Amino acid sequence: MVLRRECTARQLRLAVELRRLRDAAGLSAIEAAALLGVNRVQISHIESGLAGVSEERLRRLAAHYSCTDEAFVDALVVMATDRTRGWWEEYRGLLPTPFLDIAELEHHSTFRQDVEFLFVPGLLQTEDYARAAFSSRVPELPRAELDLRVRHRMQRKVVLEAPVPYESLIHEAALRIRVGDRVTARAQLDRVLELSEADHISVRVIPFDLDGFGGAWSPLMLAGGSVARLDTAVRDAPHGTGFIDSEAQLGVFRTVFRRVKGASLDPSRSRDLMYRLAKEL
Repeated sequence: MVLRRECTARQLRLAVELRRLRDAAGLSAIEAAALLGVNRVQISHIESGLAGVSEERLRRLAAHYSCTDEAFVDALVVMATDRTRGWWEEYRGLLPTPFLDIAELEHHSTFRQDVEFLFVPGLLQTEDYARAAFSSRVPELPRAELDLRVRHRMQRKVVLEAPVPYESLIHEAALRIRVGDRVTARAQLDRVLELSEADHISVRVIPFDLDGFGGAWSPLMLAGGSVARLDTAVRDAPHGTGFIDSEAQLGVFRTVFRRVKGASLDPSRSRDLMYRLAKEL
């Protein structure tokens, strides 16, 4: 068995789900290994993401774990057998792994939902805006890495070309803050307005003129899995990007998104506000 040197977030998610199924069945790793006719170390490697698992073994494990959710098992099989090497692989070893993991997550997502308070969401950013945002990083990025991050962000926008539902909730503050200069800010607003006209893209603004708003604490991204059990939340923090997949936490983030959406202007009124902001520039 050849072990991976590095696991992607998608590979780790598969490993976590298999471990959860075993735990729910009340079986130890030794017992699971015996059911497959392998040793405990092999189960450990599969459940840590260091080793892959074939469709046959995955389905046998699911049966032994008494998992009757066929759609869920089918989705796990796809995760286990998919050999897609997407455009993001060209950045492996050049950018931090979470950049690649987010691109892969978006590629496989059935929907995307974003909540942003200080920046325009990455998928909606212009190149000049993205460059200005990355340039504000402390410590300052070397020019080569800055260029890589901007290019990677621009390539991520390929997911918007597919009719996958995308909802973006943006606080008015993010639309008013001039991350770059006035020209960059105007072009960025124009770009958001343009994209918001697409049938599969919804942009809502959280206005300043809103009483008692405390609906969220930091940027939030939700990505839909092929089944709801495989949804993923992504949170950015000073210490790095976190991928969240526990059902309890996902439930919290789904509720947060619904509340923030409920406090936001509808798409038509949001466009009206963005047009007014653009005229002020």
